[in-house]
Amino acid sequence: MEPAPGTIVTLKDVAAASGVSISTASRALDERTTSRSAAAAHVRKVAEELGYRRNSFASSLRRGETRTLGVLVPRLSDTVMALMFEELERAASSRGYFAMVATSGDDPDDERRAAETLLDRNVDGLILATARLDDGLPLFLRERRVPHALVLRTDGVSPSALGDDEVGGYLAVRHLIDLGHRDIAVVTGPTFTSTGIARLAGARKAMDEAGITPSESWLVAAGYGIENGFAAGEALLAAKKRPTAVFAANDNTAMGIMAAAHRHELRIGPDLALVGYNDTPLSARLPTPLTSVHVPLDQIARTAIDLIMHPGQEPRIRKSIPTLIPRESSGPPRKVGDR
Repeated sequence: MEPAPGTIVTLKDVAAASGVSISTASRALDERTTSRSAAAAHVRKVAEELGYRRNSFASSLRRGETRTLGVLVPRLSDTVMALMFEELERAASSRGYFAMVATSGDDPDDERRAAETLLDRNVDGLILATARLDDGLPLFLRERRVPHALVLRTDGVSPSALGDDEVGGYLAVRHLIDLGHRDIAVVTGPTFTSTGIARLAGARKAMDEAGITPSESWLVAAGYGIENGFAAGEALLAAKKRPTAVFAANDNTAMGIMAAAHRHELRIGPDLALVGYNDTPLSARLPTPLTSVHVPLDQIARTAIDLIMHPGQEPRIRKSIPTLIPRESSGPPRKVGDR
């Protein structure tokens, strides 16, 4: 049954060697099927012995598919976005799809151009980690019935897979309150993101429950970069009255606040309690390990792929529950006279 050296084995060859029709052989070798019949198993065995390789690209074109998903992220230099793409790539691969990434820089015009470029390459669906509350792209995709899902952020309408950011913000600030803090600042994300708004809402809920009225100057809408955290930390720590604890709405922002605290000769933990968000791998390896809210990116990725594969299923917006991971960066407020 061995083919001659250099011979390309075709589906017709497999069908002939198996004693079945070409259509039957094609169905047996389709990676989308899970047929366990004896006939299908025989065809697959013959194909393996012959060295047959299925041309997935050609078969996809015949079906009007490319088995490719486009993924749009603000930037891959952001650890969370890079990790999110890796999980999406893994989840897509498990379904027989290839994931292709493009970046937008969180700029709506660049986002639209990147999305159109991906669509020009005939991707079977788009996954966006770029959604803004003022973003017209999800509406554009809905109107044109383009299969798509939003990840990490949501516009409240399009199919979305994300963490429950309000719960995460609540857990972070509740942790600080339980440690005894009442002078708590929140450095959250941009107001055009659902993550920034929801994490702040969760933080406010925890403070409301504890009877804490936060100073509005301690509720800072920043960006999600280290430099944003440093600038926000500088403003908070240079003030005449400063907080004893800070909830930073992502780990990069928290690292920037750490740098600002070091500049002001404050120790993270004893002098300033700090909680981050996303529990990135580096958070546990910092000189002072960072307490952070863990978000299950693997679960979010699988959910996003499900939303692409099965459009129209309810609920359209699916939230995964985050968990708090306490570490050394969050300690009780320092008592008068403590050093």
